[in-house]
Amino acid sequence: MKFSSSKIQLSLAILLPATTIVVSFAPPSIQQRRQQHSRASTPLFDKSDDTTDRSQLVDANQWLEAAVKSTLDEGGFDDSSFLVGILGDLHIDPRKMEDYEDGKNDWKPIFEAAKEAHGNTCVVSLGDLGESKNCDHNEVNPSELFAGTTLCHEMAADFLGNMAPGVPYEVIGGNHDLEGIDEFATDEENLEVFMKAHGKPTPQFCRQVADKTLLVGMGSTIFRDAPFTSHEVIVDQAQIDWFEDLLEKHPADDDWKIFVFTHAPPNGSGLRIIQENHVVNGCCWLNHSNEGQCRKFIELVREHRSIKAWFSGHFHLGQDYQDSITFPTIPKEEGPYPNRGSCVFAQTSVMRSGTSRDGRQQSRLLRGNKNGFEICTLDHKDGGKIRLDATITYRDNSHEVGIYMHDDKAYEHDNYFKVYQPTEGDLQYVCGAETDELCSITDDDPVDMDTKAWWRLSNNRVLGVLNGMLLEYDQSTLAPLGLVLTAEELLGKSITVVDSGIEECIIDFDDENEGMEGAECIKEREQAILVHDLESNRVTIVQPNEDGSYWRKIVRNKIARMKEKRREQAAIQYIQERTGLDEKEAKKSIQSTWGPYTTTSGNAL
Repeated sequence: MKFSSSKIQLSLAILLPATTIVVSFAPPSIQQRRQQHSRASTPLFDKSDDTTDRSQLVDANQWLEAAVKSTLDEGGFDDSSFLVGILGDLHIDPRKMEDYEDGKNDWKPIFEAAKEAHGNTCVVSLGDLGESKNCDHNEVNPSELFAGTTLCHEMAADFLGNMAPGVPYEVIGGNHDLEGIDEFATDEENLEVFMKAHGKPTPQFCRQVADKTLLVGMGSTIFRDAPFTSHEVIVDQAQIDWFEDLLEKHPADDDWKIFVFTHAPPNGSGLRIIQENHVVNGCCWLNHSNEGQCRKFIELVREHRSIKAWFSGHFHLGQDYQDSITFPTIPKEEGPYPNRGSCVFAQTSVMRSGTSRDGRQQSRLLRGNKNGFEICTLDHKDGGKIRLDATITYRDNSHEVGIYMHDDKAYEHDNYFKVYQPTEGDLQYVCGAETDELCSITDDDPVDMDTKAWWRLSNNRVLGVLNGMLLEYDQSTLAPLGLVLTAEELLGKSITVVDSGIEECIIDFDDENEGMEGAECIKEREQAILVHDLESNRVTIVQPNEDGSYWRKIVRNKIARMKEKRREQAAIQYIQERTGLDEKEAKKSIQSTWGPYTTTSGNAL
């Protein structure tokens, strides 16, 4: 099938909303492209080695020769063929550009090979473009963070736009890309500069990279106005509505294949390349603190089988772990069907050494056609060698077979992530909490660092103990949501769930028999989670949040914390001027107080 630029523009203009970013292209046919290359020169792929094991890190040219031969053996390239270079968190520091130049050079032979073979190429950046610290870039304001500034986005645009001649790029915003808090007063002003620098009409993008194949991205648009931590990746409702509309108009039944890109992964992806701090601070998943939006993404994946893969960054961890890729289905002996639609989820590492949390410097390479696709690693630390990580073969437009192509290359998992994710039917499940009037979770034994258990409450909320902490998990996907109690608060104590049922929707406040006027009767049984100190016999009641969740949504955004620090500094200067104390002693003499209630009494005193 040959298609022209005008035809693509027309078809997508009909199918997508007016706000959609459409980048049209008109790739020449494979025959035309091959005629454009001189036959006098030696083609890059004429000498392929049949013994090359692409599932191991090998020299880029050798790997590419074998990759192209494998495609030619299966019928060759056509208009459905494509190759995408996927870059994780860049965190550009203008003082440390060596790794970025090396990374760019690693990509050049790959894109040259793809342009020769079929021409359907693109670079996708997963956001977090600048370093979140001062980079000696502003003499007037030496404390300004580089991330989110005009200079940051202009440098990133120059880098991404020159990855390889003739290769376009797309970018979505991460949690640091609106961090220009000294330069811009609002998220809207910062977002406008971000989009202008990268030539983006909207925060999201949609690019048709090959026949019936879309690249779709959504970006974080809230930083200053974040309800909790500014490091939560928040895709606004307008983008979510746009995404749902796009999926409905590009169904799998019409042979559409959609590859999605966001900075953080969605809840339910099954990825375990995450760190404890992202979970306990509520910035692990897309729209983490908004329960409905957080679950919406995996619901769309389950409903729309045109979504074939979803790439994310955010965690700064490598791609050598098998846990960095999850398939739609898993072997029966490993657990129940996870219901991830037809989507493969893949975590992406980083390019620069100073931003890596496990020493790895890697990017993702995605290549595919109408028969399936491959997810690969480009290793910047190992001289640009390439490895095939997973192959996905389409059985039909709604089913596929995925295969890991190498053993787990990283053996020190617990040094980087320790977040246990429950699965239905595993041995750590405690039965009875959702039905019994009294259920002893730990059997009156004190919690220690090895205790591992999870349970459902009668309202279907899921809690669990891991590493001495009490965590909450999503009731549908069982993905970790956040911290309920720290190890300091829980170790050495037992956990029990008891009924705290109400009668006729009446509750006793201070023995005044005050009715719950206007309240709806609660259909599920009320329950109390009790934490019992076995030595002192003191009992702590774990109260839920107003929305019914239990995890601590208390991490304030960076703007609020910055203002708090300024107020504290003002207090330090005040007490120094009044008392003559040095700064160290003055710091010890100040304290802050906040507004939230700390008891169940009906007044603030």
